[in-house]
Amino acid sequence: MHRTRRLLPRARRTGRHPRPALRPAAFAVTLALLAACAACGNSGGGDGGSKADAKGGDGRGDGWHLTWSDEFKGARGTPPDPRKWVHDTGGEPQWGNQEWQYYTDRTGNAALDGKGRLVLTARRERLPGMSNCRYGTCDITSGRLTTKGKFAQAYGRFEARIRVPEGRATLPAFWMMGDNDEEKPWPGNGEIDAMEVVGGEPGTVYGTVHGPGYADEGLGGSHELPDGERYADGFHTYGVEWTKNRVTWTVDGTAYHSDRRARHDRKHPWIFDHPFYLLLNLAVGGVWPGPVTSSTHLPARMTVDWVRVHERS
Repeated sequence: MHRTRRLLPRARRTGRHPRPALRPAAFAVTLALLAACAACGNSGGGDGGSKADAKGGDGRGDGWHLTWSDEFKGARGTPPDPRKWVHDTGGEPQWGNQEWQYYTDRTGNAALDGKGRLVLTARRERLPGMSNCRYGTCDITSGRLTTKGKFAQAYGRFEARIRVPEGRATLPAFWMMGDNDEEKPWPGNGEIDAMEVVGGEPGTVYGTVHGPGYADEGLGGSHELPDGERYADGFHTYGVEWTKNRVTWTVDGTAYHSDRRARHDRKHPWIFDHPFYLLLNLAVGGVWPGPVTSSTHLPARMTVDWVRVHERS
């Protein structure tokens, strides 16, 4: 089973380089994106609404067509479709963020709920093989799924409708890695993070790209909900639209940041011209989002309504 290895912690997760705030220039770019964006309709938060109502659809009539999806249909307690997903398993030092969780392939950590959703669950439990953990307390399990070897695509619209968990020490993510990582290890293969919501910042979503010269800190932006709202309070649709010249991040159909080929140079090369595969995971602890404490609620659940990939017709 392939396991992505990030051998160096990202600097943005150590506190040396915190996630970028929207400086005035970046804020102006964001406003321009909001004005120009022709993204699809809003899926909104909350638990209500059908899958057809949620943003995404099959792409017919808007210049997109569906190339891959998972609607997570199946009986309660069954594992995710093995024709589409594989499990990454094990603990640190594989993940490079001093994380506390140990990923398993058990349905206790990744299973369908019988209502058309996938649930990744972080639990406090100790299993055989979890002793002598490099970080943490050796008693937290979780789930991490990837389409490595099953599906990869270059360019398109990549979206997932997700309800993230509560908890200061949780870090749910929907992201992509370059599928040439056997020949070019991270960061040479490239990484596109469509969604990260760190538990200590429950109203903020981050979108980032990583590559040579910008491996640790990355290049990206963020979007904050108004009036103290939290992403854990409901489902939201997180996505990227990726072309030959730009990656644009969206939440609920609204663009909030864009990274352009033109801003890259020889020291910070654009390496996003080959297929990437998908990942979903629920991390716990680490230098970002921080250690598990008595206020960390476990079990914690990341619930995924659907994942859909489109390309231009």
